[in-house]
Amino acid sequence: MRTERVVLERFPAGGPRGSWPAEEFARQRRCEGTAAEVVMDLDEDAFLVIVRARSAPE
Repeated sequence: MRTERVVLERFPAGGPRGSWPAEEFARQRRCEGTAAEVVMDLDEDAFLVIVRARSAPE
């Protein structure tokens, strides 16, 4: 079984001190019923807000 992800939004990692825009965005999506989470994309130096979706076995 594969796990895929859908990227809802990207945020630069170098935001202002004390600001957590990716976490705030993900929290808003969770309040709307979407299982959003924040992950770090090291290659792009960005935080991604994603939703994981499981696909059928291959």
